[in-house]
Amino acid sequence: MLKKLGLVLLAVTIPVLYITSGQLNSSVADLGKIIVNLFHPTFELDSIIERVILLIRIPRALTAMICGAGLAACGCALQGVFANPLIGPQIIGVYSGAAFGGALGILISENSFLTLSFAFLFGLVAMILVFVVARVQGYTSRLTLVLAGIVSSSFFLALVSMVKFVADPDDKLPAITYWLMGSFATASYTKIQLVGPLILVALLALIILGYRIDVLNLGDDHAKSLGLKVERNRWSVLGLVTVICAGVVSVAGVVGWVGLVVPHIARHFSKPNHFSLLITSACIGAYYMLVIDYLCRGLSSMEIPLGVITALIGAPFFAYLLRRRLGS
Repeated sequence: MLKKLGLVLLAVTIPVLYITSGQLNSSVADLGKIIVNLFHPTFELDSIIERVILLIRIPRALTAMICGAGLAACGCALQGVFANPLIGPQIIGVYSGAAFGGALGILISENSFLTLSFAFLFGLVAMILVFVVARVQGYTSRLTLVLAGIVSSSFFLALVSMVKFVADPDDKLPAITYWLMGSFATASYTKIQLVGPLILVALLALIILGYRIDVLNLGDDHAKSLGLKVERNRWSVLGLVTVICAGVVSVAGVVGWVGLVVPHIARHFSKPNHFSLLITSACIGAYYMLVIDYLCRGLSSMEIPLGVITALIGAPFFAYLLRRRLGS
C-alpha cells in the first residue's frame, strides 16, 4: 500500500516540479491559481508567469509525456516481436527516414508544419522500403526485417548527410543539426493537436495487440501452431510502431535510447504479459521523458539537446544489458 502511494505521489510530483521549475521563478501556488482561473477567473497573476506556464511549459510537458510513452511502448513491442531485449525503435529504419524528412523540410522552408509533415511522411516511406526489401516470396522473417531496417537506415542517413552538405552553413545547417539532436523547445498546442491523437490512438491499438505480441514472442512456428496469422499481426505491430515513431520524430527530432531503456525498467513493475508490460512501459516512459527534458533544461544555462542526455544514459545501460546477456 505504501509503495503504491509513493508511486502516486511521485507521478504527481514530477509533472508539477517540471512545470513550475525553470529560469523564470514560479510556484505550485501559481500553477494552482492558473488552473482555477481557467474555469473561473478568481486570482490576479503575473501575466508573464501565466503565459510561460500556459503557452510554453504545459504544452512542452504534454509533448514530452506523449512522446516518452509512445517510444517506450514501441521499444517494448519490438522487443516482444523480435524476441530480443536488445532491440529498439531505430532497428526498423523509421527514425532515419523521419530524420531525413525533417531535415529536408527545414532546408526547403522554415515552416514548422512542412517540417512536421515531411518527417512523418518519410518515416512512413522508410517503413514501406523495409517492407519491400524484407518480404521475400510472400514471407518476412525476423532476420530479413533487421537487415532491411539496416538498409533503410543507411540509405536515409546518407540522404540526411547530403541535405546537411548542401545546407547553408550560416543559416539552415545549424537549425538542421540542432533539430536532429532532439528537443521539445518548439512544442505547442497546435503540434499536440496534429500529432498527439495519432500517437495516442496507435499506442492504444498497440496495447490491445499485447496478447498477440505474447504469441509472436514464442516464435513463428509456435505462433502458427496456435492459429495466429504471423505476417498480418507482425506487420500490424510494425505499422503502429511506425506511426508512433514518425509522429515523435516530427515534433521532437531524433530521440534515441528511450525505447531500449524503459521496457527493461518496466519489467520490474509489471506482469510478464505484454498487455501489462506495454501499459507500464508507456507510463514509465512518459515520466522518464519528463525527467530527461527537465535535466536538459536545468543542467546548464543553455538547453542541452535531448539526444545527448538520452545517449549518455542509454549507451552505458545498453552495454550493461549486453554484458549481462552474454554472461548468462
